[in-house]
Amino acid sequence: MATVTVPGAILGKRPVGKSPVRSGMPCTVVLRQLLGYSLMRALVIYSHPVNDSFCAAMRDAAVNGLTRAGHHVDVIDLAAENFDPVMSRDEWHNYLESHGKISPSLERHVALVKAADILVFAYPTWWSGLPAQLKGWLERIMIENVAYRFTKTNRVRPALTNVKKIYILSTFGSPHWYIAFIHNNGKRVLSRALRLSTGRAHVTSHFLYSMDTQRNEHRVEFLKKITDSLAKS
Repeated sequence: MATVTVPGAILGKRPVGKSPVRSGMPCTVVLRQLLGYSLMRALVIYSHPVNDSFCAAMRDAAVNGLTRAGHHVDVIDLAAENFDPVMSRDEWHNYLESHGKISPSLERHVALVKAADILVFAYPTWWSGLPAQLKGWLERIMIENVAYRFTKTNRVRPALTNVKKIYILSTFGSPHWYIAFIHNNGKRVLSRALRLSTGRAHVTSHFLYSMDTQRNEHRVEFLKKITDSLAKS
């Protein structure tokens, strides 16, 4: 399925009234729930054409961590949805003439983004950047009145202020020194450009370098690190 929904416990960062505690919940979730925290929604954007890839394992590790934290989780699988990364001429003209009117085919994705407190990106870094589907998704989804808005004096302001945290999960065929040398362009798009649209979202990155030569135990350890990190989100 292209979208997976995992219901969670009532928790998060905003105090609310008492919430019911169900048996079988992890102790940390029960404790946070008893303290009166509200539900947080997390959206995982997964971009890889193969569903049994290591990137898919990263996606699952992220979902496991978010679920352990008690969050509500949605997953967008761009390849499974055959998402078209190309903005058509008609879509471009419609965007210009309507000041950010959303194409009907994108409404579900936009609604998920606007509802999310947490955004998680799981993808491989290819040619020093984001995969084409993920880059195209950003270009088609993160438009006016979604990622940014204009004031009456035409100043650009953040529109994704609902997003409080961004997690970036990626693999590289190259070693760390080379990625640092070329400035990790994929990360910069998400941790700088996209973050500006949120106002002040906290960014956490988990990267596996030299992917092709990593031992299996290192890969397993990396996945556990992702799960443990997002379990604390």
